This record gives sequence, C-alpha cells and structure tokens, in this order.
Amino acid sequence: MSLEAQSQKATDSLEQVKRYHQETKHDFNRYARSLGYLDWANQPNPFRRYDGATLFRLPLLSLEEEPVSPSYEDLYHSPGLPPQPLTLKSLSRFFEYALSITAWKEYGGNRWALRSNPSSGNLHPTEGYVFIGQTPDLPLDPGLYHYTPQEHGLEQRLVCPAHQAQQLLSPFPPSTILVGLTSILWREAWKYGERAFRYCQHDIGHAIGTLRIAAATLGWHLIVLSGMDDQTIGTLLGLNRLEDFNQAEMEFPELIAAVLTTHDASFSSLPLHLDHEAIESCVQGTWQGKANQLSRENPIPWEIIDEMTKASWKSSTEKTDMPLNSSEAPLTPPLSPNGSEGEIPSLSAGQIIHQRRSALAFDGKTSIHVARFFTMLQRVMPRSDLPVTQRPMPWDSIPWDPTIHLAMFVHRVDGIQPGLYMLLRDPAPLKKEAFQKAMHEQFLWTTPEGCPPDVPLYLLEDGNSQKIATQVSCWQEIGGDSTFAIGMIAEFEASLDTHGPWFYRRLFWEAGLIGQVLYLEAEAAGVRATGIGCFFDDPVHRVLGFFPHIQYQSLYHFTTGGPVEDQRLTTLPPYGNHETEGRS
Repeated sequence: MSLEAQSQKATDSLEQVKRYHQETKHDFNRYARSLGYLDWANQPNPFRRYDGATLFRLPLLSLEEEPVSPSYEDLYHSPGLPPQPLTLKSLSRFFEYALSITAWKEYGGNRWALRSNPSSGNLHPTEGYVFIGQTPDLPLDPGLYHYTPQEHGLEQRLVCPAHQAQQLLSPFPPSTILVGLTSILWREAWKYGERAFRYCQHDIGHAIGTLRIAAATLGWHLIVLSGMDDQTIGTLLGLNRLEDFNQAEMEFPELIAAVLTTHDASFSSLPLHLDHEAIESCVQGTWQGKANQLSRENPIPWEIIDEMTKASWKSSTEKTDMPLNSSEAPLTPPLSPNGSEGEIPSLSAGQIIHQRRSALAFDGKTSIHVARFFTMLQRVMPRSDLPVTQRPMPWDSIPWDPTIHLAMFVHRVDGIQPGLYMLLRDPAPLKKEAFQKAMHEQFLWTTPEGCPPDVPLYLLEDGNSQKIATQVSCWQEIGGDSTFAIGMIAEFEASLDTHGPWFYRRLFWEAGLIGQVLYLEAEAAGVRATGIGCFFDDPVHRVLGFFPHIQYQSLYHFTTGGPVEDQRLTTLPPYGNHETEGRS
C-alpha cells in the first residue's frame, strides 16, 4: 500500500471513530440504539471455556494464608513491598485479586457471580490470559493459559518449548510473566447494543487496575506493553486460530502487559513491545482446546460495532524502550488514624478487593470528610511531571500521559462547599488555560480552602448540583443521592489526532482505571461507588460549555455514596458446591 493510500486509510478510520462516538451518544430525546428488550433465551454465557484444554485449578487461599495481603494503605505508603516469589500460590493470589469471582448473589431462584474486576451490567466481556516461561517454583509448562474465573483455574492453550519461551521473555527480568486481555463484544452488545464497544473498553481499564493492584499486593510491578500492534497480540493469545473458535463468539485483542515479579538492577530498560519473530516461533508449539459457544443462537449483528473494531484496530508497532529508575514513586500523605474525619479502619488490600461492590442506590444522606475526599483525589493523580516508572501506583502501568480530567458534582463532603468543580489531572498551566478557554466564561476557577498543593481542584460554580447530576446521569437518582458524582472528560480530539484512531480505546482504558481506583477508595472510606455508563453526553458538555465542539468529551460517569442494600439478595461464597450451577 502506498504512503498516500495509508494516509487516506488512517484519515477514514479516524473519521469513522469520531462518527461512532457521535452516533452512540445518549440525549434527552434519544438513546443510542439497542435491541430495546433483553433476549433472555440468547443471553451469553459469562464464562468462556476451551473444551478439551487441560485445566489446572489454582489453590483456593484464605486471606490469612501466605502470601498474606498487605494493608490497603501500604499499597500507597510503603516504600516498596518485597516481591513474593512466583509460585502457584502467588499466581493464585494474583488472579484472585485481579479477575476471580468474589461472591455469588441469589434472588428468586436466579444466581449470578460478582468478580474482582467490575463490569458494565455484570456482563464481563473481558477474558484474561497468561504466558509463562520455565519457572523453577511454578509446576506449569511454558506457554499460554486462559484464566477461568468460575473454576479459579488455568486452561492450557499452548505448550511452548522452554527455549522459545525464554527467547520471548529474555528482554525482561527473570520470572516475568505476560498477561493478556481480550473483549467478547457480543456479551455487552446483547444488552447495550451500539454503545457496547465503549463499555468493553471501560471494562479493560478496570481490569488494568485490578491487575496492577493485585501485582502491588505481591510486591510485583505491571506495565502495559503499549507499543504492540493488535495482530501480534491476537497471534500470541491464539485469537487468530479460527479453527479453535468455529461457531463460537470471537474475541477482540486488547493488550499484553508485562508483570515483573522480581527486581533486577541489571535491567536498565524495558521494551514496550514483544519480538514478532519470537512470538511466531512460540505459537508453532502445541495448541489445545476449542472455544465454547456462549449464546444458543448467532449474535445479533451490530454493523457499527464491526466498523469500530476495524477503525480502532492498531496496526502500528512502536519499538520503544522504557528506562527503569530505582527511585521510589512518590507517596500520598497518610491519613490521620484519628481526628475530625473519624477513625480510618485498618483493612487489608485483600479485604477491600473482596468486599468491593457496585452500589445500586444511595441513601442521599451519607457524607465523607474533606480530608478523605482530598486523599481520593490525590490517588487519581498520575504525576505526569515524573517518568512513567516513577509515577504512583497504579499510574505506572500505562505508559502515556494523562488525557482524562474530572468534572465533579460535589454534594456531601464535610468541609467543602457543594458545587461544580474541575480536577485537572495534568496540572500544566497550558492545560488549565485550554480548559478555561473552552468552558463557560463565568466559571470561578478558585482553589478550595485547604486543598493540597498536589490536587489541582477548582471550584467552577457553587450551589446545589444534585438535580443536574441526576438529569445528566440518564435521570438515575444515584447521581444526586451520592456524596459526589464525576464526569470523566477526555482530551478527545487532540488525543485522536495526535496518536490515531486506535487511541480511542485507550481514552476509555484510562477512564476505567480511574474508576477502579475510586471503587477501592470508596470502600476504604466506608462508602460505596458505582460506575455509570448511561449518561447524556452533550447535555454534560452544555453544562460545562464544551458543546458543540468535540475538543473535550465525557466518556464515563462515576458516583460514591452511602449504599442502600437490597435485603432480598442472598450472598454466597465465591467457591463451593454451588459454583457449577451458575453456567448456562
């Protein structure tokens, strides 16, 4: 293909991505297209299995068993937890905190699973894989495995000769493993129709968060290999093997991340890509397993989603390395264990991860203290002034500068006045100037009293914003009944024009990662959170002053508050005799 043809193709793809975003917006008088009803008979199975693949069950560990989880606060304040050796138990703990089932819910004879990684509508389009080399303390053959959350096990997909696996992993420290994520778009489209592509990308962002935080509990590090192209990701994960899918719903390649389980000072840099020839050698090994069909009938086609998968396909490979620096990442100031905000419970990271839930309703009364509020905001700040590997966890996992900022409807935060606020996650003066120019002229842009210097939070307009927060959240009361609600605002047009149409997915990944941090922060604060995919896009932009331009776009909404529990639901443990009853 000529350079001119390549340039035209990129331009066409970029326009297709922007068109998809526009056409899948919700507004007061129209919603993005969906089926309009739930075809329960064709509901996708939430559990993918590869029939015929050998299943290795990972050990089920209590929270008291080794490796024991550190306290949640230690993830942010410890100067660096010592790395746990890569064993079957530590690998089990990693997947437990990242992608496993955390509980079952039961009501009226129906039963469904909750997982460590949140998902839109609890539909779970995200699938996880791991590639391992020859590891002395890990009794698994080198190769590729698919994680099965229902069994908490690993299905062996590819057996790769040890020397070829070693060749692939040689640019990384010893005992590095690779984790892959894919999306089954049909699982979301079954319910949400055309907007499903967005929600799948949110879920990938949440999963990046659960993976990075799971790694942190073990003293491990994780970084997304952002330079890889999608074709190569699909090759390593076996997604290009059409004979293994037959009538089964296909998976869309999303990312490969390197999990560094050891600290080796002899490695001064890390590649953000994998060697294509080494992958081609590995995949010549022995494959096993055929993907199960998830729905009884063929998925209902959504042409606009098919077009988006093509338009957002990443075909470029950036062969870049990331320098490693031994300097420790900055730590957020610890919360006072006692004081005006009340005592902060000392919970382990494992407890916080296990108890995380998406709230269905808020009580409209609960408030949080401003000190805790500011800490929450500190923990979503990526410190873009630092090299990526020195940024605070989990922002050291995504090797690009922040593109998402937070418009905040603050309702019930003790010590700060209610109103509309803006948190700029990149504090560069030029960013603030650009936002001020794009937004309503009457906004105040004043710094709240007592705001930490590393939290660039600005009051735009004071007053009660509960009604507008509810309205723009598809009239969902959780928007106004919360302690605060957030609209995640992307540097939309500039990001796509700079990087290309494939960066659209990464905007949503970053938004999902912010959401995952806030999910756990809410639990640590004694409240609860929920992500909101249904919001009125352009009405949000009108509130802020962006409309009709697409320079900035709202991609995700999020709320925290005092949860109202549904007492009709029965909670069951994640693994036990009931687990096999959840599959359709």
